[in-house]
Amino acid sequence: QVQLDESGGGLVQAGGSLRLSCAASRRTTSSYTMAWFRQAPGKEREFVAGISRLTSIGSDTRYAESARGRFTVSRDNAKNTVYLQMNSLKPEDTAVYYCAAGSRGVENDRDRYDYWGQGTQVTVSS
Repeated sequence: QVQLDESGGGLVQAGGSLRLSCAASRRTTSSYTMAWFRQAPGKEREFVAGISRLTSIGSDTRYAESARGRFTVSRDNAKNTVYLQMNSLKPEDTAVYYCAAGSRGVENDRDRYDYWGQGTQVTVSS
């Protein structure tokens, strides 16, 4: 069983930055694809960014169109932690952000992920 624990959410003004962290309970970040999703009130959970498991040729990162150019996903395998650096935040980024782990490549389908954290709230004020 893999446990994921998100942190780093909070209240920030539009244009500001936040860095979310996802700590895994065991050696996960190098062996699994790790992804960030978000869910705003009244909306479905949507893919934000993901980073594939580490292979001999490196790893792959993918972003939702809404995140590309503003958000960066990265990981520190020594700390079993995945990060989501969010810059130039907008009010529409307000949501609960979830970390997920899966055994497939980076996909935007939430059903492809096996493990989920409890989420961390991000609120961007205008």
